[in-house]
Amino acid sequence: MNKIYLASAVLNQTPLDWENNFKNIIGSIKSAKASGAVLLCLPELCVSGYGCEDMFLSSWVYEKSWQMLEKILPHTQNILVNAGLPLFFEGEQYNATVFFGNGKILGILPKKYLASEGVYYEGRWFKAWPIGKRSFLEIQDFEIPMGDLVFDFGFFKLGFEICEEAWVKNRVLHHLVKREVDIVFNPSASHFAFGKFETRKKLVLEASAQYGLAYVYSNLLGNEAGRLIFDGGALIASEGKIVAQGRRFSFQDYELSFAEIDLEKNRGMRGPVDPAEVENVIRVGIDFGLKTDARFDGNNEGHQWEHWENSKFIKEEEFFRVLCLALFDYLRKSKLQGFVISLSGGVDSAVCAMLAKYALQEAQTELGIEQFLKKLPQFNKNTSSKDWVHCVYQKTVNNSEHTEVAASKLAQVLGLSFYEWNIDEGVSFYVNTLNKALDVKLNWKSDPLALQNIQARARGPAVWLLANLKNALLLSTSNRSEVAVGYTTMDGDTCGSVSPIAGVNKTFLRSWLKWFETQGPENLQAIPELALINQLPPSAELKPLSEHQSDEGDLMPYVVLDALETLAIRDKHSPQECLNQVQQKFPAYEKKQLKNWTRRFFDLWCKSQWKRERYALSFHLDDESLDPKTWCRFPILSSGFKNELENLK
Repeated sequence: MNKIYLASAVLNQTPLDWENNFKNIIGSIKSAKASGAVLLCLPELCVSGYGCEDMFLSSWVYEKSWQMLEKILPHTQNILVNAGLPLFFEGEQYNATVFFGNGKILGILPKKYLASEGVYYEGRWFKAWPIGKRSFLEIQDFEIPMGDLVFDFGFFKLGFEICEEAWVKNRVLHHLVKREVDIVFNPSASHFAFGKFETRKKLVLEASAQYGLAYVYSNLLGNEAGRLIFDGGALIASEGKIVAQGRRFSFQDYELSFAEIDLEKNRGMRGPVDPAEVENVIRVGIDFGLKTDARFDGNNEGHQWEHWENSKFIKEEEFFRVLCLALFDYLRKSKLQGFVISLSGGVDSAVCAMLAKYALQEAQTELGIEQFLKKLPQFNKNTSSKDWVHCVYQKTVNNSEHTEVAASKLAQVLGLSFYEWNIDEGVSFYVNTLNKALDVKLNWKSDPLALQNIQARARGPAVWLLANLKNALLLSTSNRSEVAVGYTTMDGDTCGSVSPIAGVNKTFLRSWLKWFETQGPENLQAIPELALINQLPPSAELKPLSEHQSDEGDLMPYVVLDALETLAIRDKHSPQECLNQVQQKFPAYEKKQLKNWTRRFFDLWCKSQWKRERYALSFHLDDESLDPKTWCRFPILSSGFKNELENLK
């Protein structure tokens, strides 16, 4: 009885999609049992879905969640498993995980530390459970243990550390080890962010190495509710090392990772424990018929991660894979029939077109055509990328031949549908209408901004019409650098339901596209034709060609803009502090020039908050998001840093 076989699952759930969530939970339980596992860790709030938002304030959601839990119980013969759900208890609402086996609920563990920073709002809906508090939930004639629990099965003890409880300074694990736990389950809903997976691994490894126990981490997977993307990546650590690591960014409904745990070897790594603390446990009789002598199929054990995880271009690889998964899931769950992109021949729209194409290609490669079509029943096996992704180049007199060729060539190389039409007549209609109504003659000398914006806006109706006709998802192509300073036309180039790259700055997007030109993601070919786009300076192409318009000429070098955005918005520095730091970072530029750019950044940032409130939904990819609905709130009306900018030194 010194060894035990267990599993961790990642699930692709959807808020309030009760039957789908139930199906994934039951599927993972059946797979775990078939492989011989006697314990299975499932993610946080997997019954209801994590992203229910203010529906967590509705009593029926709690009732329905418990009903679904009762449907799960009969499937738990010969296995111990947890499932997360919202729970109502004594007039309060809790984010809880329920632990059960052989059709019996063994205990309920409400979350002790709530995630309420950044993209998380758990404190809005739930109450934190005090450490050390225990109670009972009475259901009919039964009393179910509830609270700060550890379960003693005689030959091993099991405790829980739920997601945020592992990330706080005084993590719950420190209290669990005083009760000599052998195994810790961590059911999580930990969203993707660049580089975050390594931090998770560190938390898991340190727990096992420092305290001599097995640590089992589960997570959600996919685009669950719209903005947050969950990368999966189950982890199991034992004897101070990772013994199982699940792959990330899978297109499957669920995936499991397995490991054999040697309880005695872990115990040999521990220090002394206060005997008084050991008594605070729930003793569970070994009458569950657990098959502790089962063996896994060798294919189920160990590491499932892919080689790209060790790439020196890990951020580029993560960006590609997380956006492919995010777009595929968004399309699947919204039940639309493809993507539409206004392809300008520039970096941003090129990235969006590539991600749309590869989201579907990568999903089909992993899933196979039958499962792919099962997930996207609106498609059929005779369709191709031309039927899924539609690109359009909307030309004006101010567009260069180079961008027209670049857009056409990229669509051809990617195998996408490509349309081209001229909108000069539409632009002229609006301009002439105003000329006549106001008895004026708009011109580039006195009205440059209005004449630029009407071109961008004139592109909106036709591309929306195309999206409607194709019943497709229109992608907006704004990047985070443009979002920061409002370098975009509302109801023009911001048209779209989803803005997939609005969480990434221009500097990274340009380097990513150059990487794809020469190398690209593992197992895919580079696209040399991207040189047509990469060799051009970014330009909105809204002014007459004779003016040689460029984004950086209108604004400032993107590397400076992105540095100022990081300093001002992520790091919360004052204008003066930002100027001091960019002077050190960019010594090649004169102080006067950097001072002007700093003033320009803060001026445009403040003026553009109303635009950020109206941008299409964007995906959260790091801690520099500008989305005011989930991360970075700023007043629409303010002083605009007037005093600070006037006194820059």
